[in-house]
Parts: sequence; C-alpha cells; structure tokens
Amino acid sequence: MLNRRTLLTGTAGFAVMGLALGKAAAASLTDIEKASMRGSINATELGVQPGTFDDQSKAFAKLLRDANDRDMPVFLPPGTYVVSNLSLPGRVRLSGVPGATRIVYGGDGHLFMAEQAGHIELSGLVFDGANRSMGDYAQGLLDLRRVAHLVVDNCQITGSGKNGLALEHATGRVERSEISGAADAGIYSVEAGGLAISGNTVSDCANGGILVHRWQAAEDGTMVTGNRVERIQARSGGTGQNGNGINAFRAGNVVISGNIVSDCAFSAIRANSASNLQISGNTCSRSGETAVYSEFSFEGAIISNNIVDGAANGISIVNFNEGGRMGVCSGNIVRNLSTSGPYPADPPGFGVGIGVEADTTVSNNVIENAPLYGMQIGWGPYLRNVVATGNIIRKAGTGIVVSVVEGAGTAVISDNVIDGALNGAVVGQRWAEPATGDLASSNDTGYPHLTVERNHVS
Repeated sequence: MLNRRTLLTGTAGFAVMGLALGKAAAASLTDIEKASMRGSINATELGVQPGTFDDQSKAFAKLLRDANDRDMPVFLPPGTYVVSNLSLPGRVRLSGVPGATRIVYGGDGHLFMAEQAGHIELSGLVFDGANRSMGDYAQGLLDLRRVAHLVVDNCQITGSGKNGLALEHATGRVERSEISGAADAGIYSVEAGGLAISGNTVSDCANGGILVHRWQAAEDGTMVTGNRVERIQARSGGTGQNGNGINAFRAGNVVISGNIVSDCAFSAIRANSASNLQISGNTCSRSGETAVYSEFSFEGAIISNNIVDGAANGISIVNFNEGGRMGVCSGNIVRNLSTSGPYPADPPGFGVGIGVEADTTVSNNVIENAPLYGMQIGWGPYLRNVVATGNIIRKAGTGIVVSVVEGAGTAVISDNVIDGALNGAVVGQRWAEPATGDLASSNDTGYPHLTVERNHVS
C-alpha cells in the first residue's frame, strides 16, 4: 500500500538518482556550458587569473571572443588583471566586484578599444592606466567608437595617460562611476547619439572634466545630469579651450542640470556654438574665469536657477558678433566675483556678474559682490532686444552698464533693485568707457534705443 512513509522514501530515491545523473551530465559539459547554467562565465575557469604578474592579454581576448560567440556575460573575480591592446568584440558584458576587480594597463598601446560594437556593458570594474603613456592612435584608456548601446556603470577609471573615457558615436549611458587623474579630460564624447552622463564623479584631470563635442554643429542630445566635477586644470594652456568642468562644443539640444562643479581653472560650465542649450540647477564654485558661459555662434540658451559663488565673471551669454543670440537668464544667484583671472583680461576686464548681448531676457536674478559691473548689456554695437527686469544687484562697482554706441539695438532696463553700486546704478557706455551719468534717476535717457524706468536705487 502507498502511504506517506513509502512515498517519501521513493521520492528520496528519485532525488538521489537525479543528483547522480546531474553530476554525471555536468562532468561532460564544457566550462562555458557550465557557466551558461549559472548565467555568466567566471573568467578564472577559462584561464584568466587575478593577481599574477604575467600579462594576460591573450587569455583575456580569447575569453571575450568566446563570450561574444555565446552572447554571454563575463564575471571577473576580485584581484588585479594586467592587460594591454585589447580590441573588444561586438558584444561585451563584463562585470566585477566594485572597487576590488582591477584591470591594469600594461603599456605599449592601449587598454580597451572598440569599433562598430553592438552592445558594450562594463560594470563594477576598476580601470587603472597606471599613468603609462599610450599610442598616438588611442584617444583614452577606454576608447569606444561607434557603439550602438553602451553602459558604463559603477566603475572607476584612473591614471589615464590621455582621456579617461573616450567615446565616439556612442549611444547609451555612463553613470555612477568615478573618473580621476586623467592627463587630458575625464570623459570625452564626440558625435554622440543621445547619451546620458549621470551621477558620476570626475576629479583631478589635467585639461577637462566632461566634454560633449561634435566635429560640426548639429543636434547631439546628450544629458549631463547629477554629476560632481572638481579640481580641473588647464595644463595645456589657452584662454578657455581647456580647464572647464563641463564643456559643450557644437553640440545642440544638450541638457546640463543638477551638477556640482568646483575649482575649475576656467569655466564650471562652458558652451561654445551649442544651440538649444539648457543649463539649469547647477552649483558652480570657485571658477577661475567665467563660471557659466554660452558663447560664439549659438541660437537658444536657457540658463536658469544656477548658483555661482566665486569666479572672475559670473554668467555670460555673448558673442553676437559671431551670431550668438537668443537666451533666457533667470533665477540665478551670482556672487563673490573677482577682478583677476587666469590671463590678462581684455576690456572691460573681469568682475562682471551677468553679461548679455542679443535677443535675451534677464530676469529675477540676484547678484552680489561684482566688483566691476553687476550686469553688462551689450558691447559696442553688439546689442539687440535685451530686457533686464526684476533683478536684485547689491554691492557692485557699477550696477548695470548698457551700450550707447551708434548701431546698438533696443534695451529695456526696468523694475530692478540696485543697492550699493559705487559708480552709479545704470550707466551708458561706449565700449568700456562711461558715456553718461546715472540714468536710473533720469526721466529721459537721451537714447531712442534705451528705456530705463522704475528701478529702485539705494
């Protein structure tokens, strides 16, 4: 008769038989087939061993090729792996133990390079360039080009002899990673196709923090959000090409928001020829030159709700002479500016809170301690359709200066509060030289293009 005891005994027998059969079947499987049962390949089972002094590039390359053929992820146990000159296959999913799995560049060329890849995913890895020199052809310690889907997550990239992470024609995301000690920029992206760079820390790089560039002006769509960028130098010199925390160049439709950027040799955030740009909600501290810059041939820039504390100039939306126009500058706090910068200043000098030139509204900003001008509107004839209203300017050399040169366009300066301006609240200028008295107390400016009204001066 079948009862509970006989049922359990029979079940146990079948379990033992199944276990024995399973062991026999497993013994006949290849390492990759065993890994497939677990969901990933353990690199040590295919001859890649951590902690050895030997260069493991050949074994590592074979491991990645095998994983690509099977379309499987690879797990690297903790330890140090010395490799060089690895060309990644089309599909790579490589992960390790965050902070403990170290891939060290052995020199003589490059570390990782990819070209025309479908899917590259790197997570929980430390990439150490050991400050070794790289080949002329290499752009960065990780040099990834034409990647249809890229994920770099929770990694550390340090000690690169060039850029830390160099991307070309990449789509995907770089997030929660730490990039430091690059001899050039921490993250360099060119010709991206909708890239997200978020939640990273980029620090102590020689020439740049996060760079979003294009070879020709076009839509880019990169989002640079929630990053911390600090201590960026300009070791290669120049007057703004280097030394920027976050830099967009020719890249349209870029969003730069919610970042904390400090101690950059030039700008915390600098956009050059970047149209349809949004720079919002960033905190920018101790910038060597202009903290937030939208310059040259752009059309469309919104710079709003940022904090600038310490810079040579605060916010500039300029270069109408190069076609730079159409902006909104609102809700920013700009304070504690300096008259000294990283190079001898062109006229009118450093120490300007906010500078604008064409087709721009400047509203609801608070500017304090701007030793030259609280606000500068226009430069010579390069002034058109500017409205400055509802701003508070406190403790400035001159509160607001506005161009009254022949050919200057319309400007409206109204309903601002100007407190403690040493050299006048609102003054017309011919280039860098004062050309009027204080227009804030005048009923008629004497210039048809200029309206000054209802400002409160103390």
